[in-house]
Amino acid sequence: MSTDDLSGMGPLVARLSRGGQRLRHADRAHPWVLDTAVVALVFLMFCLPDLFPHGGGDGGDGDGRHFRLAFTQLPVAGMLTLQAGLVLPLLWRRRRPVAAFGVIAAVFVLQWSLGAALRADVALFVALYSLALHGKWRQLPWACAATAGAMVLVAVRASAAVSVWDALFFLLSTATAALALGLMVRIRRAQLAGLRDRAARLEIERDQRSRLATATERTRVAREMHDIVGHNLSVIITLADAGAYATDLAPERGKEALRLIGDTGRQALGELRRVLGVLREPADGPRGGPELSPQPGIADIDALCAKVRAAGLEVVYRTSGDVEALDSGVQLTVYRIVQEALTNTLKHADTDARVHLAIIETDTRLTIRVQDTGPAITLPGPHEEGHGLVGMRERAALYGGTVSAGPAAGGGWSVEAVLDLTPEGGAR
Repeated sequence: MSTDDLSGMGPLVARLSRGGQRLRHADRAHPWVLDTAVVALVFLMFCLPDLFPHGGGDGGDGDGRHFRLAFTQLPVAGMLTLQAGLVLPLLWRRRRPVAAFGVIAAVFVLQWSLGAALRADVALFVALYSLALHGKWRQLPWACAATAGAMVLVAVRASAAVSVWDALFFLLSTATAALALGLMVRIRRAQLAGLRDRAARLEIERDQRSRLATATERTRVAREMHDIVGHNLSVIITLADAGAYATDLAPERGKEALRLIGDTGRQALGELRRVLGVLREPADGPRGGPELSPQPGIADIDALCAKVRAAGLEVVYRTSGDVEALDSGVQLTVYRIVQEALTNTLKHADTDARVHLAIIETDTRLTIRVQDTGPAITLPGPHEEGHGLVGMRERAALYGGTVSAGPAAGGGWSVEAVLDLTPEGGAR
């Protein structure tokens, strides 16, 4: 075969595939059309030659005539009745394959019991094929046994013209071929159905993963915005109250409070733009994207404490261990937990309260302790926890840590978070 012939096979296969798909769609819409076409084809090919025999089809030898004379010659009415019993049940061979096979097998046995031979007997093999394709598995052994018994009857009846063993070999081979073809088509359809089902499941799983990723990202952004907005608004509100109080008594302190409010607002606006900017599609390629800045870490806690001090609280901050060498993800978690704890202190403690902040790093764990001297607050119920405490626990859980919050032993409120610094591999 030449290269041109091979290159033309692609469009041909595509046309055949499209034609097969159209036929399958048409068959699902009008299944009776195919069943009627099968009955009509069997009648034209195998029934009409028996109804209108001709004498020149035997090639001039006596074997064909001897074979015909070995069987009973039926009248036309009897022949039509047997042909109808063999062919018409094929109309429901797909909807009720067991019933169709049973009727055809019964007529087949009756016909050969009368000693008649008909070309329409091919309907038994069509029914066996349909039963293997559409029937239940447990019905096949009974159908095979019935077919084998019918084939033995035919071989015995044809022994006057053909050897019993030759006839039995030919008939059983034909029945086996029909059965094997039906099973092969059935297995192939089951495989294709399994592949389609697997593809559908994979598509559903892909959509689910996409939705989970979207929900996770939304949760992360919501947590970041809560930390940013909650802390900076608390600072701004505290500075505004202090500035309003100091305007008449110490105008310079009022101006300083207003300046700090502006700085805090600009910082909060910048952080919000950074968080929300990463959610947008860049309009003009890489240059149109948001201006990104590094995530805050432990080094930024000093500036955070300075803002809280400017709002009127006294903050005592100390660290222990090599906290600057921690992973950037751990540092961001520490910063957000400290930010949320200080925000809660700004909301609930008095302006003259003192906050003790300690970050202690050891080989395998990191402890964050924030304790103030303000009044104790009511801890929400397990189903009424604020977003701040839930956010701190979620952040700590990323590193196998825990967060506890409650009244301190010496008065005030205490928040303590413990993070696990052990790498996933086990050794540090």
